[in-house]
Amino acid sequence: NPSTLGVFEQKIQEMAAIIHQAGGLLYYDGANFNAILGKVRPGDMGFDVVHLNLHKTFATPHGGGGPGCGPVVANERLVPYLPIPRVVKEDDRYRWLTEKDCPQSIGRLSAFMGNAGIILRAYFYARLLGKEGLQRVSEFAALNANYLLARLNAAGFTLAYPTRRASHEFIITFKQESKTLGVTALDVAKRLLDYGFHAPTMYFPLLVPECFLIEPTETESKEVLDAFVEAMIQIMEEAKKDPTILKEAPYTLPVRRLDDVKAARELDLRYEGK
Repeated sequence: NPSTLGVFEQKIQEMAAIIHQAGGLLYYDGANFNAILGKVRPGDMGFDVVHLNLHKTFATPHGGGGPGCGPVVANERLVPYLPIPRVVKEDDRYRWLTEKDCPQSIGRLSAFMGNAGIILRAYFYARLLGKEGLQRVSEFAALNANYLLARLNAAGFTLAYPTRRASHEFIITFKQESKTLGVTALDVAKRLLDYGFHAPTMYFPLLVPECFLIEPTETESKEVLDAFVEAMIQIMEEAKKDPTILKEAPYTLPVRRLDDVKAARELDLRYEGK
């Protein structure tokens, strides 16, 4: 929470109580953590386990050349089942916890398979920012998202949830444009590449038709955000005049539009030297 819809679930504690009463657990996807960093704790909302995606909130690449990684944290209810070995502090010394100490553990984990550099980079990033800096991350992430939301709304784009403020991200939908102009979220995304912008997430979450999930993050300047809005406005003007401009984009990149259907049906999963 906030959800992938870009809104904060205000009744999350009520939802958590209902789930817990039925014997269920709440799992938190830390991909949206930069919206609440230093502001809200998932445990206070009622979540039982959280995985923190270092690649979004803590300044690391997505995978960074290897398996992505990050901490998974749990509450007291799940402590008996946590994997081993674990380290515990007893008085002024540390020791391993083994199967004898944790008979209900799910078992041993394999050797570390993630990317160690990812963890170090995230650690240094957090230490450099400090407590106040980490709080500013969420403040600026939310500010940037709501600024973009307001500007795109004023420009005539359709918000998926017009009565709600954005968290660190928000959704616009091209459902109407797909019917009236014949252009899709994919077409807009491809045309954005010609304007120098990497396209936002498309078609996720799936429950919003022709979904465009926009997440500016805390690092983009007002000049960049304004340039993005102007690019979107120009693309819509092009769509109204000649939709084929969008349908055949991008034009300026080394690789033009790929055949997604062919790629999905004719998988090429290995390299074969000639």
